[in-house]
Amino acid sequence: MGDGRTPKTSMKRRDFLAGAGAMALSGPLMARAAVAQGTGPGVAPAGAKIARLGIYPAIGICRVGGSKLWFHAPEVPGLPPTPADGQFKDGTERIKKQVQRFRIYAFDREGRVIKEITAADGSIQWTVHVANTKAAWYGFNNPMDNGDLAPGIPGQRRNQYFTRPEQRLDNLVIDGTATTISGTDTNRDGDDAAFAMGGTFWGSEPVGLGHLQTDSAGHLLVVPPDGVSKSPTGAGITSFADNDGWHDDWCDGPVTATVTLADALPVEPDLDTAADSAWVACVGPNFAPQIEPVSTMYDLIYDMNVRLNWQSRPAKPSFTKDIYPTLQRLGQMQWLTDAANLREAWMGAYFDFADPALIDRLSKPANTQLRQQAFAQIRPPFQFSGNTEADYFTEQQLKVPYMLGDGINYDGSPYQWFQMAHLQYQFLIDWKDGNYVDDWQPDDKGITDFDQIPLDQQPFALTQAALMPLSGGAFHPGVELTYYLRHKAMYARDHAPTNGPLPEPFRLARGDRPTLLQDVGRLLTPELTLVGDPDKGIAPAVGPCMPGDLTRWMGLPWQCDAFSCQQVLMQSDFPTAVWWPALLPIDVLPVAFLEDQVIRGETGDGQKLGREQRIKYFNQRADWKRGVAGIGYHANASYWDGITDMITLWERMGFVVKREVPEEVARELGIPREVYAEVQRGDTMEFRFRWTPADGQLPN
Repeated sequence: MGDGRTPKTSMKRRDFLAGAGAMALSGPLMARAAVAQGTGPGVAPAGAKIARLGIYPAIGICRVGGSKLWFHAPEVPGLPPTPADGQFKDGTERIKKQVQRFRIYAFDREGRVIKEITAADGSIQWTVHVANTKAAWYGFNNPMDNGDLAPGIPGQRRNQYFTRPEQRLDNLVIDGTATTISGTDTNRDGDDAAFAMGGTFWGSEPVGLGHLQTDSAGHLLVVPPDGVSKSPTGAGITSFADNDGWHDDWCDGPVTATVTLADALPVEPDLDTAADSAWVACVGPNFAPQIEPVSTMYDLIYDMNVRLNWQSRPAKPSFTKDIYPTLQRLGQMQWLTDAANLREAWMGAYFDFADPALIDRLSKPANTQLRQQAFAQIRPPFQFSGNTEADYFTEQQLKVPYMLGDGINYDGSPYQWFQMAHLQYQFLIDWKDGNYVDDWQPDDKGITDFDQIPLDQQPFALTQAALMPLSGGAFHPGVELTYYLRHKAMYARDHAPTNGPLPEPFRLARGDRPTLLQDVGRLLTPELTLVGDPDKGIAPAVGPCMPGDLTRWMGLPWQCDAFSCQQVLMQSDFPTAVWWPALLPIDVLPVAFLEDQVIRGETGDGQKLGREQRIKYFNQRADWKRGVAGIGYHANASYWDGITDMITLWERMGFVVKREVPEEVARELGIPREVYAEVQRGDTMEFRFRWTPADGQLPN
């Protein structure tokens, strides 16, 4: 650690074990907007003619839920979704849906923003075509793009007993078809069948894929489905990701719009009234919606864009926008997994990146040694480490984040450990070396509302905000979307003609297959995934997209994969490393412990607790999946029971959200003002049962 001295902000192993979790008293760290630097093309001058229209976000994200109530997806980068009542369930143990709102912006010929286009500027006809093609795709074993460090394992067709293409298309592809909507406040109650999206599975099983609405400004609202998974044949669960005879209702597809502008708006004579298209994906709930993944999908795609010169990076990273978000995410892992805390006991030092006082010190250029010591705790991507493969596994394993990687199938692979996006890590190197913008203002709330974002930054901010809550790894296959999004072949810019305008980064390429079915042969191999077989006329699986192409790679049904791989025992099995704690928590602080035992200092029967007892309750963590049969990576009866039960129990799981501790309590106990606790956990979770598909959905 630098000169060998332990800084005041670190903790010796024995001290950590004596008081694991009691952090220095400090004020809360607020969520901060993090609009990317240099993303605004500028505002067009008055009277500029409209030359192009575009839909934003370029990739939008909906999240399933069984409730009819919903909230908007995030629109300000760095700020979490905010349901009107602050609750992510509706009071009946049903999870609210996350609805993606799409907007249209107008640009001049130089790419400068003229204005947002709403119903006041003309008429907008929106069209969405989503599909679920999971059952017609290939099984998942591991990512296909990690080369010799974690070789791709070929996957067989799911439901391969359907051998003919027409059989697979008719029985396994759930096609929502193109659905069109226009006007303002159309389908406001969400019950007009004309705007419902859905198809059939196994020939005749109806499957809903959500519906469309518009708001008072004519924005498109994509409302996701309910998160239902079923087997028409009553098939059992035999895999974490590939279960034949099953469907779920995740879906994705293109979002298009045709705009008829009012005569008063100046337009270029060659204006294409079809706006640049976007994409929407409907995925699972985020059970820790106020905590971002350590590496987000935005980080991953941004990293690719910079390497391809599709985007530029700032000459110096901003501490507020480029460094603080990563440190904050690392610090917040302590509320989601014991692994984030226990690993510290083996490191000999403890840096609490959630401590505002420490963040303030780390922001100051003069504190070089402290920055270097903190930086040394963060695991470098393998390519940055200078280690051999064998040395990397042992030397870097206990660094933060203590999370698993793409290469879990291969003992000793560097990719067994989580790999941060390369540009994200390079920003940390720049910060460690003092090559960053010192712009930290702890008391500045910054942007708190979308309308405060400068007009020219709004389009890009919408895409950034949509992708920042998504996990950017590890991908096994992942918790929402997966590794294909780090490949240029997925994006429109990679397929654009050399003599025409370049599509914006983040816009997916549209495919032109004759059907939604894609067959590359009996096995999906790394070569067929990334290159295809030109001699046989087989296009690569990673490339221009058709409806259903994003979600087809994910686990089927989604609940089994999401809840199966939260933790994995490895060669060194303690502490136990984790997968995606920012989306699916592992170890949590129950809100009852926080409110009753910690804040009020009372037991259930009203007895008063002493200070040390209250601190013990504060440090206590409960298994987030408690009450459900054992869930883990290893195939035993408890494992299969657990992931089967989750098909119907998922809405009873708790959400981890921010709570503020009263100042006097925080001062007395020496704990932080800002904590994250599990709320709204289903009361009936503790009832043990053996559920089978024939039992149907459990009542609430």
